Amino acid sequence: MDSPMCLVENADGELHVVPGAIKYLMGLNQKVIVVAVVGLYRTGKSYLMNKLAGKRKGFALGATIQSKTKGIWMWCVPHPEKRDHTLVLLDTEGLGDVEKGDSKNDAWIFSLAILLSSTLVYNSRGTIDNQAVENLQYVSELTERIKVNSSSAASSSHDDEEGGDAQFVQFFPNFVWAIRDFTLLLEIDGKNVTEDEYLEHSLELRKGGGKKNLMYNLPRQCIRNYFPSRKCFVFPTPTTPANMPHLDSMDEADLCGTFRKVADTFCRFIFQESRTKTVKGGHKVTGRMLGHLVNTYVETIAKGSVPCLENAVLAMAQIENQAAVDEGLAVYQRGMEEVKALFPVAMGQISAHHLRSDHQATQAFMKRSFKDENGDFLKALAVAIAKHYADLLIQNEDASEKKCAALLEKLSAPMAQKIKEGIYTTPGGYELYCNHLDNMVAQYRAEPVKGVRAEEILEQFLREKSLEKNSILQADKKLTENEKKIYEEKDRSAVLEQEKKAAEEKRLEMERTMEDDRRSKDEKLKQMEEKMKEEMKQQERDFHRALECKMQEQKDLLEKGHKEKADLMRQEIEEFKKSNTPGKEGGGFLESTVMPVLRLGMDAANILLQYKLMKVAFMK
Repeated sequence: MDSPMCLVENADGELHVVPGAIKYLMGLNQKVIVVAVVGLYRTGKSYLMNKLAGKRKGFALGATIQSKTKGIWMWCVPHPEKRDHTLVLLDTEGLGDVEKGDSKNDAWIFSLAILLSSTLVYNSRGTIDNQAVENLQYVSELTERIKVNSSSAASSSHDDEEGGDAQFVQFFPNFVWAIRDFTLLLEIDGKNVTEDEYLEHSLELRKGGGKKNLMYNLPRQCIRNYFPSRKCFVFPTPTTPANMPHLDSMDEADLCGTFRKVADTFCRFIFQESRTKTVKGGHKVTGRMLGHLVNTYVETIAKGSVPCLENAVLAMAQIENQAAVDEGLAVYQRGMEEVKALFPVAMGQISAHHLRSDHQATQAFMKRSFKDENGDFLKALAVAIAKHYADLLIQNEDASEKKCAALLEKLSAPMAQKIKEGIYTTPGGYELYCNHLDNMVAQYRAEPVKGVRAEEILEQFLREKSLEKNSILQADKKLTENEKKIYEEKDRSAVLEQEKKAAEEKRLEMERTMEDDRRSKDEKLKQMEEKMKEEMKQQERDFHRALECKMQEQKDLLEKGHKEKADLMRQEIEEFKKSNTPGKEGGGFLESTVMPVLRLGMDAANILLQYKLMKVAFMK
């Protein structure tokens, strides 16, 4: 993407997605790391985004008191350090714009930035004083603007969220506070402190009750609860006040050296520490999936409802899983085109292509699908592949029949001419006919690549010739009646033997088909189990990360003497443990997902057989 484009438009106080931006995301299959910047208008947010994009210009840098960014703008660039990842930069509309005067809209912009990002940069100017913290008032409203579970979204009650704020910690982005035009010394009580220590000091809670202390503590408590992973950067003024309006056109070398050093450190931190965007369940998000999320969240807000992480993921899963089925089937169909061009082929050849293509199709499905908790979409893929395979088997049989019939017609033509000439109606003609017929059958069997119906078509041919053969036998005056009876019995035995060969040919084909189906089922089961194990590991990592953050927060509260708040935090942690014990969902998930897959073998085989018989019946 050469330049930023508007992703979410804010027009007349209403939010709308921009179709062109969504279309771009839908074509982006790489995993994404999403960095969003929020903050008061005219605090230099866009400069940081341009810096992260490695460009001097891109997001608009206004030099007046008017806000330049409206809605949410997006810039997708290759990640400078992580291969096969796209860095998605979101520059949000400035909060508190006097021309807009809509705090409710500000809250939704802030909420969208949190929902979509894996790292949230809060940009402010000056120092972290009480006013700067209070400007983050939207943090205290997050439980009214975002829900984790569908049950709590329906009830709109924060109490319904099992595990309380810890639930949010699992899915909320890392928090980075960027302080611009910082002119103070980093000292507390005469001691030098780091930027992070300065931030933590600014977020310390006051002891005691009272309305004043409660109001003071509320935004700080929310920041601590929702964003346990916090980082701070303090930027000095980049240049003189006279040059500030021309910041976007100035050379980097002309900016303050300390400012450039902090900016480089900031970018390096973002590049190295920002995680791949994930959703509930630990699933990594691609650009295409991010597009679905944007659509879902903005549509939900437009309807006056509260965005719900669980509902958004389920809606996205339905779309992505159906697309995964379509993609898997397309991979299978492409894989089978090579053998289809060779029809007719032996059963072993088409079977080998089928198993390889089926494996590749399942891989493609697994790569794209997620939360297929009942195995419904995997089963849909298996059924679709079974139907397509059955259709190919029919086509291969048709090609075999045509080739065999044509070959027999060609080989039997000289004999047909001899019958017209009456050569077989003379004494001894039956023996001559039998010799010619045996030679013709030998030639037929020697012909390679006849396909799967070679014996069946030969059996039909010989059965059709039996009347002709018997007429020649009866007309041969050289033979006695007893000899004729012996020959008749011999012919019947030969026909029965050929029938057995044809039946054996069909049996082997069906056996191979059933074996293919069993191996296909085993392959799907293996890949499903591997995918489930990896997903459960990711969920466990997310759980422990959130748990460690909350336990550290409880420890900090105890050290600062906030025993009552620490006790409440302990209770919340216990609730969180009960509702999110790693592996708790594993048993149910395995049972609900793997067992249907275990039945795929029987289901797919039945469909394969029924579909094949139906097509044969229709053709007849």
